Amino acid sequence: VQPVESGGGLAQPGGSLTLSCVPSGFPFGEYWMYWVRQAPGKGIEWVAGINTDGSATYYADFVKGRFTISRDNAKNTLYLQMDSLKPEDTALYYCARTRQGVGRGQGTQVTVSS
Repeated sequence: VQPVESGGGLAQPGGSLTLSCVPSGFPFGEYWMYWVRQAPGKGIEWVAGINTDGSATYYADFVKGRFTISRDNAKNTLYLQMDSLKPEDTALYYCARTRQGVGRGQGTQVTVSS
């Protein structure tokens, strides 16, 4: 069963968005989780990762200091707080069980434009 990502939309440069992901079909709290993205014409790109209890997070250099990944295992939900958005952040964003995007859903579109 694919996860359901939501929260995307149109944002201005410098703006913020918060993405959510509700996975199903596996024990969410037992898996590291990741956000990945795919810009038009490009491959899957790892964005951020989080360990099972949320105590450790990891970020790609191009989002470090701007994005924050978090999770609420009680609510079976993964989040991505996106601040200081840039036009180059425009992409389809997915949550996944691996950095390569395995187990991702349909994604949620993020467009950053003035």
